Amino acid sequence: ASYVCFLGVCGDEFSVLRSPQSVVFRDGSWPIPGERIPDVAALSMGFSVEDDLSWPGLAVGDLFHRPRATVLVTVKGVEKLTLPVKGISYPIENAVPFSLDSVANAIHTLFSEETPVVLQLAPSEERVYMVGKANSVFEDLSVTLRQLRNRLFQDNSILSSLPLNSLSRNNEVDLLFLSELQVLHDIASLLSRHKHLAKDHSPDLYSLELAGLEEVGKRYGEDSQQFKDASQILVDSLQKFADEMFNLYSGNAVVEVVAVKTFNSPLTRKTRSILQSSSQSETENPYNLAYPYNYNYSVIFNIILWMMIGLALAVIVISYNLWNMDPGYDSIIYRMTNQKIRMD
Repeated sequence: ASYVCFLGVCGDEFSVLRSPQSVVFRDGSWPIPGERIPDVAALSMGFSVEDDLSWPGLAVGDLFHRPRATVLVTVKGVEKLTLPVKGISYPIENAVPFSLDSVANAIHTLFSEETPVVLQLAPSEERVYMVGKANSVFEDLSVTLRQLRNRLFQDNSILSSLPLNSLSRNNEVDLLFLSELQVLHDIASLLSRHKHLAKDHSPDLYSLELAGLEEVGKRYGEDSQQFKDASQILVDSLQKFADEMFNLYSGNAVVEVVAVKTFNSPLTRKTRSILQSSSQSETENPYNLAYPYNYNYSVIFNIILWMMIGLALAVIVISYNLWNMDPGYDSIIYRMTNQKIRMD
């Protein structure tokens, strides 16, 4: 039977809790560099990487049966998540910021005709990138801070079923933490309406960054009851999310959780604080969206469009005049032929 691979990185620890038969992790305490985590995701999906990964924790596995999906959730601001399932653990060295852009590019390049689902989302930073069928599947997904807040107060939100304990509905930090959990719930819910996409042959990729727990720790302190309750709620939500994604992909999915207290270097992407006013970045791409094309697209599009329209009109005019031409009067060929006949 197939299993789901639930990878957890607890502070400086990388834990493999479950894995499908096609992905094999060896039991050992081999440290993994933080910058090579995307390469582990790529190799587990069957893609090649630029630099060889000399990390013995990941075996070759079954090359002919690769996972149909990889889900990586990065949780910032916590040293350890007490995940309910025990498994293989590896220490992390040099925990630096990383992204799965290289994996997303490989999927988009190799499977562009099969429209795979590629979703990269950081709710607290309003950063979202969708490729392929993700645009139609997750078109109703809340991605801005205002949408996230409004989504929480709808009738079918997680607030109606989640035990908040010491967390408050009236505190902005608490609401932003809960809104990230709402995103996890909505992703699985929206994908369940398009189950056929989870059964095709093209691999899918989900990369999520959660910063709400870090903000709760900054607001109340890491020894506070609010931080403890938020950590437990997050663990339960991650486990539920992993089970739902596992079921949607019929057990052939890799779910990864990266939990880091602090990164050793700042993010290379331009980001903003979770509580920063949205009006401060109105002038320059307020949602920090990634563009799949450059800014010359509209110029090139207009040049080609009007050139084709001009050529089409020219062909129509020339064809019309040729069709209605009088051969005996307009054509020089017939004129010369008639003159030659008369001379003879």
